[in-house]
Amino acid sequence: MLSLFLATTEAAHAAAGEPSIVEKFGIEWHYIVWQIASFLILFVVLYKFGIKPTVATMEERNKKIESGLKHAEEMQAKLAAAAQESAQVVKNAHLDAQKIVDEARKASKEYTDKQQAEALQRSADLLAKAQQAIELEHKKMLNDARGEIARLVVTTTERVLAKKLTDADRAAYNDTAAKELASL
Repeated sequence: MLSLFLATTEAAHAAAGEPSIVEKFGIEWHYIVWQIASFLILFVVLYKFGIKPTVATMEERNKKIESGLKHAEEMQAKLAAAAQESAQVVKNAHLDAQKIVDEARKASKEYTDKQQAEALQRSADLLAKAQQAIELEHKKMLNDARGEIARLVVTTTERVLAKKLTDADRAAYNDTAAKELASL
């Protein structure tokens, strides 16, 4: 196509009597053909070994970058989900801890109330036992006092009467005095 253009322009200049472009610039066809052929060979070699691998490497890097961005977005979503999940776990743990504290307070109050009730029961039992012991001691003292009073009455009666009593008389007086004291 170039040769056709050059031929037509050369013919037009020759008809006008002017020197043609080929003559003006000293163009030689066989050099132009070799230059075009060497340019095409160089272009093919550069395209095959330079441009094509570079484009493939760039496409591969673009794919890696895209996959990295997708991975980063996925990780951000997972991170947000994990943060939300950890917040929920912390909230649940806080609620569980609050329940445990409430249960411990309730158990402590129940234990304290139970211990107080047991202490009151023990003190009531001790008080009842002490009253029984006092009553028994009182009865024993009264019996001892009655016996002693009866003995003193008999001894005094014996002295008043100035006579010696027999054992049977003493026993009779003792019984009578004890009955009278018991009725008091």
